[in-house]
Amino acid sequence: MKPFSQLTEREILALAIDAEDDDHRVYSAFAEDLGERYPGTAKMFAEMADVEQSHHDTLLKTYREKFGKNLLPIRRADVSGFMKRRPIWLVRNLPLSQIRSEVALRETEAYNFYIKAASQAKDPAIRKLLGDLAEIEKGHEAIAADVETEYLTPQELQKEDARQRRNFILRYVQPGLAGLMDGSVSTLAPLFAAAFATHNNWSTFLVGLAASIGAGISMAFAEALSDDGAISGRGAPWLRGPICGAMTALGGLGHTLPYLVPNSLPNAFAIATGISGIVVFFELWAIAWVRAHYMDTPLLQAIFQIVLGGVIVLLTGILIGNA
Repeated sequence: MKPFSQLTEREILALAIDAEDDDHRVYSAFAEDLGERYPGTAKMFAEMADVEQSHHDTLLKTYREKFGKNLLPIRRADVSGFMKRRPIWLVRNLPLSQIRSEVALRETEAYNFYIKAASQAKDPAIRKLLGDLAEIEKGHEAIAADVETEYLTPQELQKEDARQRRNFILRYVQPGLAGLMDGSVSTLAPLFAAAFATHNNWSTFLVGLAASIGAGISMAFAEALSDDGAISGRGAPWLRGPICGAMTALGGLGHTLPYLVPNSLPNAFAIATGISGIVVFFELWAIAWVRAHYMDTPLLQAIFQIVLGGVIVLLTGILIGNA
């Protein structure tokens, strides 16, 4: 790789042309990708893409005037110290706020590049062009703000926030809540059945651990294989599955860990069971709150449904353990 400090003016211009073309294509891709979901933001990116295209054309015109039509095939990957850009396929599915942040980062990197390139240029015309572009890139944050003010009305922003909330619920909250409910409730019966059957903390812990991990693995596969997210909009299965599985295991481990209280302690079983019962209480309330906050379920209804179901499963385990 060639050090940036050793680039010729011709190579600097070729790199700048490539960078502006990349920005233009990325912003155009953002605009196309967001066109249906966020039309206001899509217009903003289309506006930014037009600006980058104008920079590309200006640089290309100067390059041809100075060095002819043969554009050097130099790329950022060929130069050490050049600004790093993530491929478009890594940023297309980012949340809207992060996509806008990515744009701001790209403009900042472009500004730094032009400042450094201008300091190396010896030709007055090239140095002036690079310096002017640096100032334009520096002001792009204000341009983006102007475009956002023009296109993103309060009503449009409210719609975008609603879409983002819906996507967040579908892709993260729903699989996580399903896992937490399954882990917190379904593991109660085997755990407390083992507890009251053996009155041995360590044996009870092993049963709870096995039930929690087993349920987590099962729920992870079940969620991942339920659908690919293409039609439902629930996101990638490889992401939903681990979220659901992890929350399932976490829900079961919460009331399992208290049984790590050593059997050698006085009243060890009563202590562990009391702590586990308190954990169950907070787990069920947490599930009810999530359902009320994200799933538009009335709080009292959510509490009744979750607590009632949890108590039934808990009593089932205790009755079986005492049989």
